[in-house]
Amino acid sequence: MPKKLKTYQTSLGFYDQAIAAPSMKAALAAWGASSNLFHQGVARETDDPDVVAATMAKPGVVLRRPVGSDGPFTESAELPTDLGEGESKSKTKSKTRSRSKATSKTRPAKTARNASREIDDAAARKAAAAFEKEERRREAARAKEEAARAKERARRDKAVAAAEAALDKARREHDAKAGAIEAERAALEARAEAEQERWDKQRHKLDQALRRARE
Repeated sequence: MPKKLKTYQTSLGFYDQAIAAPSMKAALAAWGASSNLFHQGVARETDDPDVVAATMAKPGVVLRRPVGSDGPFTESAELPTDLGEGESKSKTKSKTRSRSKATSKTRPAKTARNASREIDDAAARKAAAAFEKEERRREAARAKEEAARAKERARRDKAVAAAEAALDKARREHDAKAGAIEAERAALEARAEAEQERWDKQRHKLDQALRRARE
């Protein structure tokens, strides 16, 4: 039986992120977190009825909204619009939130209706099954990406091996030719030395004959 889902929320970069997942570990994996955001205090389980409803409608899918905003979580969220605005904007926003909070107290009926929104057992089972389906899709995508990376590594390794083999072959051919040239050079030097020695002896004899002829 699929494990019951819970809604987890965090803030990463420019976005608040939320997901319906069976565990904190599953949520961290979906967020692509390399560390435990829950232990760091930047992620938590939430029971906000609007957030829960949004994530349970798309279990296993990471939903986003601009960081610090009160808007709904969606699959495609816009960037925050007040990133470059000053402190006055922050103060105004804070006051607006305070007024909104005060106003919300005057509408207990609506708050009560939102707070009473719950996921029944059938919906929970359906959401859990949908999460598992999304998790399988995500795992398949990761496996496909890893297979593509492995294929690229194999192609690169093969190309490197071929290049190294070609280099080794060329080096051996060069060494063989250089050795042959060196042997020829040594033989030529030996012939040159022998010729020089022969010439020295012949010249010596001829010089002696020339001196005798002049006497």
